[in-house]
Amino acid sequence: MLTVPGANARQRAAPGAPQSMSEAPSHGFSALVFSRTTGFRHASIEAGITAVTELGAEHEFDVTATEDPSVFTPESLAAYDVVIFLNTTGDVLDAAQQEAFEAYVTGGGGYVGIHSAADTEYDWPFYGELVGAWFDSHPPGTPTADVKVVDRVHPATADLPANWTRTDEWYNYRTNPRGNVHVLATLDESTYGGGTMGADHPIAWCQPVGGGRSFYTAGGHTSEAFSEPLFREHLLGGIEWAAGAVDGDCSATLGASFERVILEDGLDNPMQVVVTPDLDVIYVQRGGEVRIVDGETGVTSTAGDLNVVTANEDGLLGIALDPDFATNGRLYLFYSPAGGQAIQRVSRFTLTGGVLDMGSEAVLLEIPVQRAQCCHSAGALAFGPGGDLYISTG
Repeated sequence: MLTVPGANARQRAAPGAPQSMSEAPSHGFSALVFSRTTGFRHASIEAGITAVTELGAEHEFDVTATEDPSVFTPESLAAYDVVIFLNTTGDVLDAAQQEAFEAYVTGGGGYVGIHSAADTEYDWPFYGELVGAWFDSHPPGTPTADVKVVDRVHPATADLPANWTRTDEWYNYRTNPRGNVHVLATLDESTYGGGTMGADHPIAWCQPVGGGRSFYTAGGHTSEAFSEPLFREHLLGGIEWAAGAVDGDCSATLGASFERVILEDGLDNPMQVVVTPDLDVIYVQRGGEVRIVDGETGVTSTAGDLNVVTANEDGLLGIALDPDFATNGRLYLFYSPAGGQAIQRVSRFTLTGGVLDMGSEAVLLEIPVQRAQCCHSAGALAFGPGGDLYISTG
């Protein structure tokens, strides 16, 4: 077991033990790098250990590297703020070691999984939740691909470009972890061959686990990856966050962070929804209805019913609230008026007492259309920051 101390290192309290304010997470934390393999062994493991060790020296945290699973006891794990599974494969812990590690994480410890950490412990359900998704396959070689960084705030991705082009071995996963984890970056499968997950291919993510934190990145197959400045920044941010040394929100997009409340069932082609400053929900249905769900009582009523053409995907298609809706009660509708003219219309109306004043209509724009062939009508409305009304016409 190799230990490289950084400056100002501190010992982590045992899970559940009280910590004083002076022991609050700082860059003086301790990291355990665990790289045991019982399956495929990556040649990049040594480069990964070197990279994490250098990051520790540069950013003042201790790094201990080992392949000895006997360190996974409550007493030994208590010395570390974060445990990094660096290209582990296969079954690397026995039952007692698994129990100790689960207690460590749920009690406040950090976990970082790098690359084939997702090819590890397939028969341990807790680990499957911890890593987020298990490896399924990968295309041949190490193709160059575009990584789409979708969270530009989390410390693991804040310093990355929105479109990050790099070379690595790109994993496909058995399941899509979205909803169970907070996705930090996705892979653009159109930029390489062999992806099997489609338009939504998460490639780096994080999540709270009990009282602890989990960060995973798919990068790190090649030794060269650990010399890339941006990949090292990515690793550093993930390690620091998992250790509790820096803040980052990994709960905002988790399914468990939200409560679903059904406002109304049996809708008929709803097209767009807006929420008023008083938290009333207004939505439009393609058949012409403007419906309001009272934010206080939950009661739904029909505010108005426009006479519209519904052939070829036309109808009442869009709604937007005036930026000063709270004081003027104005809203805007995009609809296909019935009659002899083949047009789409954008009009302004006034809503008074929950009723759409049909006599208040002010026609702002009429757009000629053809109705001989179907389809692909649009009509969503939205105000921009400068107060301009944006219209999608299809």
